[in-house]
Amino acid sequence: MDAVAHASARVRALIEAMTLEQKLAQLGSFWVDQGDEVVAPMSGELASSARYEDATAHGIGHLTRVYGTRPVDPVERARWLWAEQRRLRERSGHGIPALVHEECLTGLAAWKAATFPTPLAWGASFDPDAVEDMAGLIGASMRELGIHQGLAPVLDVIRDPRWGRVDECIAEDPYVVGTLGTAYVRGLQAAGVDATLKHFVGYSASRAGRNHAPVSIGRRELEDVLLPPFEMAVLDGGVRSVMNSYAEIDGVPVAGTPEYLEGILRERWGFDGVVVSDYFAVGFLQTMHAVAEDAASAGALALEAGIDVELPGTDAFGTPLRDRILSGLADERLVDRALARVLAQKERLGLLDATSNEPPVSVDLDSPAHRAVARRLAEESVILLSNDGTLPLGSPMRIAVIGPNGDSTDALMGCYSFANHVLAHHPAVPLGFALPTVREALAAEFPGATVIAVTGCDVEGDDRSGIPDAIAAAAAADVAIVVVGDRAGLFGRGTVGEGNDVESLELPGVQREMVEQVVASGTPVVMVCLTGRPYSLEWALSGINAPAALLQSFFPGEEGAPAIARILSGGVAPSGRLPVSMPRSAGSQPYSYLHPALGGPSEVTSADNSPVLPFGFGLGYTTFSHEQLTAPSRVAAGAHLPVSVRVRNTGARAGTDVVQLYAHDVVGSVTRPVAQLVAYQRVALEPGEEVTVAFDVPAARLAFTGRDGSRIVEPGEVRLWVGGSCADREVEASVSLTGSVHRLRLDDARVVRATIVREAPVRALQST
Repeated sequence: MDAVAHASARVRALIEAMTLEQKLAQLGSFWVDQGDEVVAPMSGELASSARYEDATAHGIGHLTRVYGTRPVDPVERARWLWAEQRRLRERSGHGIPALVHEECLTGLAAWKAATFPTPLAWGASFDPDAVEDMAGLIGASMRELGIHQGLAPVLDVIRDPRWGRVDECIAEDPYVVGTLGTAYVRGLQAAGVDATLKHFVGYSASRAGRNHAPVSIGRRELEDVLLPPFEMAVLDGGVRSVMNSYAEIDGVPVAGTPEYLEGILRERWGFDGVVVSDYFAVGFLQTMHAVAEDAASAGALALEAGIDVELPGTDAFGTPLRDRILSGLADERLVDRALARVLAQKERLGLLDATSNEPPVSVDLDSPAHRAVARRLAEESVILLSNDGTLPLGSPMRIAVIGPNGDSTDALMGCYSFANHVLAHHPAVPLGFALPTVREALAAEFPGATVIAVTGCDVEGDDRSGIPDAIAAAAAADVAIVVVGDRAGLFGRGTVGEGNDVESLELPGVQREMVEQVVASGTPVVMVCLTGRPYSLEWALSGINAPAALLQSFFPGEEGAPAIARILSGGVAPSGRLPVSMPRSAGSQPYSYLHPALGGPSEVTSADNSPVLPFGFGLGYTTFSHEQLTAPSRVAAGAHLPVSVRVRNTGARAGTDVVQLYAHDVVGSVTRPVAQLVAYQRVALEPGEEVTVAFDVPAARLAFTGRDGSRIVEPGEVRLWVGGSCADREVEASVSLTGSVHRLRLDDARVVRATIVREAPVRALQST
């Protein structure tokens, strides 16, 4: 598509009237508050020395993290921003203000703003509606502060839990990533803020889970696993912006080739929005990938590849690229192409129109509505992994909260929360919002109990001196809640997060040793894992060292501790499911449940890579049965497949089931996964209640990349099942796909529609 030719008359007129310097300024950005804090890869080494006044002399495309770099008062900063936008309109020579972007993965990354659960918790909830509601609230807060674009969601499919950025990802299944990520896009953009898909594409498939490491994947893995979430968010979610991946795929950086950003994103899918660079990614073409000899050639490569805006500052897209164009070594038409997209975005957002609105005089970035959605998502995301009947707790009079995460606020939030991302550099600044710890939440949930807290050990390190106190506290209590796990941070600060990749998937430090010694005290122990990745916890699931119950919570946010407390008390029933397999060991990675037959354990290898617990696993306080799985015996390969199943609450308590429909293509022209999630649906049921869940499965859910490189659905037998995880075939059916091979089209449906049919309760007849 010719972006200039398809632009509005106003945008075309602006492009014609602008100087080269003014054009390039719109393709750049400025990080107003950038300092020495490490909040992006190599941000210290690559910090710009440009003065703000000089950098904005010809206007500016983006202002980077106006609210999200330091703890600034939102209202005061809004006044500055409104005044600055007026100045840019009046003095830039073309009347174009800046677009303001912020991080917003777990809430607006700004001081005093709500912090929601991390994306891995979204995956555990299997609840797109909750994610959309959350994103809508985030977007409303951003719009109120004059922010136009959010750098979220992350649609990288988890390929290796050793990677530090797993807590920013949603799941290891591309359909779950796509549906929840698209829900986030819809929510944010409905509030008037453009979402940005990250990181297109391949970032999470780096070798050995190492950040920025090379990616060596085949075309089929790219097409069938990594691309579908992005495709869904573009075609079904209408996303307005995309960020490139830092990755090199088979030796070619994504930021330096048109193959992905132009060929797939624009030409194949028809994306007409703006592509922004990941921070410093343009410069990395020279400094890290060494495919450009200088900043000018890096800028030219990125521009040709399809990157429209350089973030977080203007380096390669500034003077170096200008000089290269003036010398005839780069084509100004590529600048105009990117500029047309940038100005079209600003036009759509109203930035080209005169405005008289004033900055807010007050804002509530953590309203009761924010907290209600944060609580809902936190409650739905907690996963019960084991329980010998200790949970829910009765009425304990003495509760010992043990472990480094039991009385910690930091342990509840992910890497891209403002508290862990920014406030960690400003320890004297308060959080600015209520964030109860697990200890505080338990004290509120059990007001008649005595609740004490003992750290026992740190998250990291080998100091065991506190373990005897932990054992003593447990021995004196009716129940011990042992809270262990991670501490999120960046680039060596913390145990998980950007740049915090690991070689081991054992709990960090001496936490396992502490848990086992506390269990040996004889007091019932409930182990709570607050983590940003799944750890190898086989030892905690069975045997003499296993706790009585085990809960997994992926950084649940500001309402996470009350959610955990309510689940422990029984006020809320656990309903989370594992969005990623629980690994057996670091040596068994990378592993995905989407493996073909020889990708799992077999007779031809002595290495067992089967997970400790499978994708989709999760217990509750009640049980569910799945029966009468029905599907037509034959259906055309390109047709929709109707599937239904009866679901009944067979226990004595109300609960929520996550109905999971899986499929296996028995014989294919290429090897196929032994299990693939086709559809899912949360269903809340009272004791004894029974419903029918009907799925309308489009052909795309059974598609894969054929030998000729096109996405197809082949005729043949497909086995279906529903159960409590990918490994649980509780009820099965089979369907034969007939006719010729169906080649997928862009207008083919990608999303399964689910309908819950509830029958009216039958009243018992009274005898006379």
